[in-house]
Amino acid sequence: MSLEQYAETHLVTNQPAPLDGANLYRGDRPLQEWLLRFGAAWGEARLVEYGELAGGPLLAAGFAANRHVPELRSHDRYGYRIDQVEFHPAWHRLLQAGIAHGLHALPWREPRPGAQVLRAGLFYLHNQAEAGSACPLTMTHAGVAVLRRQGELAETWLPKVLSLDYDPQPLPIGDKRGLTLGMALTEKQGGTDLRANSTRAFAVGARGPGQLYELLGHKWFCSAPMSDGFLTLAHSEGGLSCFLLPRLRPDGAHNRIHIQRLKDKLGNRSNASAELEYRGALAWMVGEEGRGIATVLEMVALTRFDCMTGSAALMRQALSQALHHCAQRRVGDRVLEAQPLMQNVLADLALESEAALALSLRLGHALERPEDEQERHFARLLTAVGKYWVCKRAPAFVNEAQECLGGAGYVEESILPRLYREAPVNSIWEGSGNVQCLDVLRALDKTPAVAEALCAELADGHGEARLRALVLRIKHALRDRDGLEYRARQLSGEIAVALQASLLLQGAPQVVSDAFLAARLDAPARGYGCLPRGVEVAALLARSRLHGFD
Repeated sequence: MSLEQYAETHLVTNQPAPLDGANLYRGDRPLQEWLLRFGAAWGEARLVEYGELAGGPLLAAGFAANRHVPELRSHDRYGYRIDQVEFHPAWHRLLQAGIAHGLHALPWREPRPGAQVLRAGLFYLHNQAEAGSACPLTMTHAGVAVLRRQGELAETWLPKVLSLDYDPQPLPIGDKRGLTLGMALTEKQGGTDLRANSTRAFAVGARGPGQLYELLGHKWFCSAPMSDGFLTLAHSEGGLSCFLLPRLRPDGAHNRIHIQRLKDKLGNRSNASAELEYRGALAWMVGEEGRGIATVLEMVALTRFDCMTGSAALMRQALSQALHHCAQRRVGDRVLEAQPLMQNVLADLALESEAALALSLRLGHALERPEDEQERHFARLLTAVGKYWVCKRAPAFVNEAQECLGGAGYVEESILPRLYREAPVNSIWEGSGNVQCLDVLRALDKTPAVAEALCAELADGHGEARLRALVLRIKHALRDRDGLEYRARQLSGEIAVALQASLLLQGAPQVVSDAFLAARLDAPARGYGCLPRGVEVAALLARSRLHGFD
């Protein structure tokens, strides 16, 4: 034997084929069925097209955008302040695709039944490819709800915000083909407590809505600082008010928005987040003076919805990776998927993923029917419940999927480390877990019709004894005022599980609903992989595996 032959120590075997090039819509049976149930069938051609993009070119772009992170250029080579953030071309590819397909604007451009649900489906696909770029898409979509309040600004901005053209050039809005929106709300001393903000607004001329002000202050967290405009908060003479802050002044000059630094974040690394100072930055007041927080609340509701949908998407991608790996990887003489304990784990993850998707799309269905009073009250509650529950479940879910791959799920060549770093952001952004649970109590206390809408949705368990028992526990917990704030997480979690069980009973195959009831209502949670005996795990795995991918 030659030395060269000795040097060849092994052949690579027992490695799954890469999960690249899958159509993330065509292969996802639960997604198809839930979108159909909630009225988005008219957009199937768009979903098929975007599913192809998300599983192929956008997935590749996501890896590149996270390898080559944004860089701040505060000054040009001559020493002039420019405050520009440079992105890799892959980032622009991701945003171009999202905007061209209306992820930032679809319900506003096409206000018809199912539009909000269809957009959620597209957003779900995009987040599986790359979640950081979903942030400016979310804020642009949600910002429309606020800009529509101010007619003269809406006339100038909205045609280009709703455009399907992505235009990243640093130009004044009059010269742009399309515009994106960001938010800059929180400050160092307050964080979630927006009433603690200290930024000041000084009228340039006349005061009030639609008028021009100069802002002086700071913002501790501004996501997507290369947006064309930002919704921000500052104290004017009449109190804390909302403002639209353009990145450049109308004449193209620097708007005295100084980027102090980019955040070094755990995840969401493809997307820049910045600390800002306003040093006389020009901005227009939006909405009633002194009602800034109330003005941005509708925007916040929509961004919370996207947090929820985005977390469900991260869970789906992690599940797809785990299922694909375990269907091919052999340990001993059997593939992992055929081994009973791994079946228990994978089936449990499949249940969690579908329940998260169903809850998210149910919220989309409610949000697009504000004229229905019951649906409006239900959406108010479900936004807080769903944001808390789905976003909170995602990090542990992704970690469990990593374990299914073992060490292969811990190295950066896999998408799972990125999903794991990404998962916590949605539980923190737009209000962490405690904020959401206190908002659940606020919604129930402030408006009795909210509790009535919840009871109508749960319908005493739809004839299912176990769910009916949980509904009765929830009603008792609502009547028991002693230590209610202390118990807010327990109550919010029980409402979430009851709603998921209700949805699966009404819209999923019986094998799914039976398994969910057995796993989530019959026994206390002990982590994933603790399904009781009798669950049809093989059927759950067959339902959730990406179909049509060899």
